Amino acid sequence: MSAATRDDPAVRFCVRCGAALLRREHQGAVRPCCTTCDYVHFFDPKVAAAAWIEEEGRVLLVRRAVMPQRGLWTIPGGYVDAWEDPASAVVRECAEELGIAVELTGLLDIVAGREHPRGAGFVIFYSARLRTRTLQPADDVDQAGWFAARELPELAFEATRTMAARWQAALTAGQSA
Repeated sequence: MSAATRDDPAVRFCVRCGAALLRREHQGAVRPCCTTCDYVHFFDPKVAAAAWIEEEGRVLLVRRAVMPQRGLWTIPGGYVDAWEDPASAVVRECAEELGIAVELTGLLDIVAGREHPRGAGFVIFYSARLRTRTLQPADDVDQAGWFAARELPELAFEATRTMAARWQAALTAGQSA
């Protein structure tokens, strides 16, 4: 299915006037449109932010305690709330998931690609370092651990796998992420 025709069938009523929405072409894509007040619903992507925390050749990963991908490992992070700065979101998520304070040290990359209906369309990866040392898994995380590039557990999410592969390639080339 092309991006121009993807939508959420649950979006059936106008958020402004409550009238039924009809699917029709608008600005090059089929979108839910209100025939009463001319409102057009645009499906905006969810954005997530994540902290790439590397020390002594190992990266900090967390194990998901919730679906999707429960039991698999990923980078600490989560969704950016509406009107929240992505950098603030990743600092908040690290505190929620691990009880830690982090200092962001740079922007690594933005990885696009939505894997499931509730997933992020973009993940913003920041490099970070710990400001506090004790890891206390909480929220949607049940474990945390440090992993070397050749000892990575099964990873959740394509964006995580993409960043891990880049990290492994950079280490092989004698660089850092």
